Amino acid sequence: MTIAALIVAAGRGTRAGGDTPKQWRALGTARVIDHAIAAFRGRVDEIVVVHHAEDIDLARTLDGVTLVAGGATRADSVQAGLAALTDRGVTKVLIHDAARALTPCGVIADVIDALGTGVAAAPALAITDALWRGEDGHVTGTQDRTGLFRAQTPQGFGYDAICAAHAHYDGAALDDVEVARAAGLTVTITAGHEDNFKITHAEDFARANAVLARRADKGHDMLDIRLGNGYDVHRFGVGDHVWLCGVKIPHGRSLQGHSDADVGMHALTDAIYGALAQGDIGRHFPPSDMQWKGAESHIFLRHAIELARCKGYDLMNCDVTLVCEYPKVGPHADAMRAALAGIMSVDLDRVSVKATTSEKLGFTGREEGIASIATAALAKL
Repeated sequence: MTIAALIVAAGRGTRAGGDTPKQWRALGTARVIDHAIAAFRGRVDEIVVVHHAEDIDLARTLDGVTLVAGGATRADSVQAGLAALTDRGVTKVLIHDAARALTPCGVIADVIDALGTGVAAAPALAITDALWRGEDGHVTGTQDRTGLFRAQTPQGFGYDAICAAHAHYDGAALDDVEVARAAGLTVTITAGHEDNFKITHAEDFARANAVLARRADKGHDMLDIRLGNGYDVHRFGVGDHVWLCGVKIPHGRSLQGHSDADVGMHALTDAIYGALAQGDIGRHFPPSDMQWKGAESHIFLRHAIELARCKGYDLMNCDVTLVCEYPKVGPHADAMRAALAGIMSVDLDRVSVKATTSEKLGFTGREEGIASIATAALAKL
């Protein structure tokens, strides 16, 4: 399935105070919306941000997202975001509030997994506190909490189903689950998380900063950092091009392999698997399985980085070295960096690609093939 994240950021957030809407305010070393977007990078195929028309200059600072102007209500903004995804092949959409800036990756993964078998899913937390009814500052009664939940986002849906549900809904809904249920859709409840709270009031910024500090100080005095190395070799054979780090380069011969033989991407993929103690490409994509014959290597790299993120890690940086006499890598290095960064949904300055020769020594010196060495550093989110 092709999945899009639709992040609603068109509100004014007046209850949070300040001169700037809360989604654009600083939280740690980034902004609230930057954190919200980061949670989805590498987990979905496309990200749409619905912003207030007055915030267009702020919205233009966001990289790698589609920008859409919102409407007068949240429902109008959601429908504008859904319309922007028309004819893009999207089958599932995750609708998320930008003010929920610290959504753990497991919450997102659970919603996506539930959409594999159902048409709608959303995270929630069961209510455990006693519930009162009140009036004029006094308790007037109690409320049974059995079967009651605190709703969270992202709320996931089949794309066509939620578009139809919104088109036929009349009135103001509390959230997209209410719209879906009015259309007769069954909504699966997935596990929410206390960190996935909505920044609403000024004091919520202190709570959010405390969550960031806890994550950064995991174990109090030790940040959870993983390092992995990868090494791969492919021999030359008949052909007229090579694939290196996602870039097709004309050459008198081609690299031979079960897949597209992208030696640089294979080494980087193994480096990420190694950092996670998850074996190598062959473990996850066995060469004995013919469905991977001739496969494009971005499939392997994307799987590795998504696996890292599902385990709570993200890429700090990576370094790929290609060992060959020809083709010359230098003219293509920037394009290679951009290709790898795009596949992994990371900033370009986190990706290094360089080359060296073996001074005419060994199989690379004899131009019998190309070798690659890669290192990847992961950190716990």
